[in-house]
Amino acid sequence: MDSSWSSVLEPHANQISILLNELEGDLSNQYLPLREHIFRALNLPRDKVKTIIIGQDPYPTLGMAEGLAFSVPGTIAIGKIPPSLRNIFTEYRSDLGYGQPTTGHLGGWVESGVLLLNRILTVSPGKPLSHKGKGWEEITDSILRSLVERDLPVIAWGKPAENAALRLGFRHIVASPHPSPLSAYRGFFGSQPFSRINQILLSQQREPIDWHLT
Repeated sequence: MDSSWSSVLEPHANQISILLNELEGDLSNQYLPLREHIFRALNLPRDKVKTIIIGQDPYPTLGMAEGLAFSVPGTIAIGKIPPSLRNIFTEYRSDLGYGQPTTGHLGGWVESGVLLLNRILTVSPGKPLSHKGKGWEEITDSILRSLVERDLPVIAWGKPAENAALRLGFRHIVASPHPSPLSAYRGFFGSQPFSRINQILLSQQREPIDWHLT
């Protein structure tokens, strides 16, 4: 984690310690991602964040969660990536005209200034939303709230993400249904989130995101 986030997390130090001890203390309760990847999204320095994609919680499938919302390790074959990410790439190709990425790892977006932050930072294998209400939401709300004053644009896929962005005070919210197969056809496809974010950044006289993935 980059040191620029220390002042944001310091008030939650005790809460984070309790959460991590609880996860480590229950040997029957595996969790994802690996402990060293829980705060991986915060490797992006705070002053380098140009836009935010708000996720829900990590992929609950072993080997998929890596601490970056919607991203999977580069070792996962492109044909094996989760359905939500597959749909994101479908919209990415349609919106931007790029080819299919060769990997589901979204590190290129991070390097361009995209904060890939899940609101819930851990999950039990095979149990989506199993760590909802444990306390991560309060911590990630503080992370997001620390960025509101910079007037950054936000991608919010699904009502929970949209409601969080609105409640925290973000003004430039690119919202649509979640890319999950259950909802993608209700308005995610055709929503053009990537080009819309760049339009907002350009209107603010800021550098656009390089969304291109190889």
